[in-house]
Amino acid sequence: MTSLEGEGTAVRLRPPNNRLDERAVRWWRTQSLIVTAGGTAVLAVPGLLIAPARGWLLAAAAVVAVLGLAEAAVFPGWRFRVHRWEITDQAVYVRTGAFQQQWRIAPMSRIQTVDTRRGPLERAFGLATVTVTTASSKGEIEIEGLDHELAARLAERLTLITQATPGDAT
Repeated sequence: MTSLEGEGTAVRLRPPNNRLDERAVRWWRTQSLIVTAGGTAVLAVPGLLIAPARGWLLAAAAVVAVLGLAEAAVFPGWRFRVHRWEITDQAVYVRTGAFQQQWRIAPMSRIQTVDTRRGPLERAFGLATVTVTTASSKGEIEIEGLDHELAARLAERLTLITQATPGDAT
């Protein structure tokens, strides 16, 4: 394993250990189905109302529906298998992505803010997103698909750790 030395602590480059909440799969699938339904309706309704364009609009609506349903069936489970997160006293670790995986590691000394977010659909599934803003040009790190109570505890823990970590996060 490789490590980076900085401010007296070693941050190890390794995969994060924790999975997201299993409800994230249903949340992502529902999001996909809502977007698919909207895109399909935008094409199908005019297709039903405008006779000269009916053929190509309904064909496009069918393509959007089939692709959206395929995406909703496959990608949420795939995302769940790939996405990982972990918080240690030294850093926040996150791995995301389906085709192109991204690994982000933010040392505690670089964290500027910690936020939680719960949109209407997340609330319906009992989930939340923790956003960690860093002093990096890459910006924030998001850990989405967490149980909302775990997300609140995680935000509190991150706040306590960053307050106790030397440095000014710039």
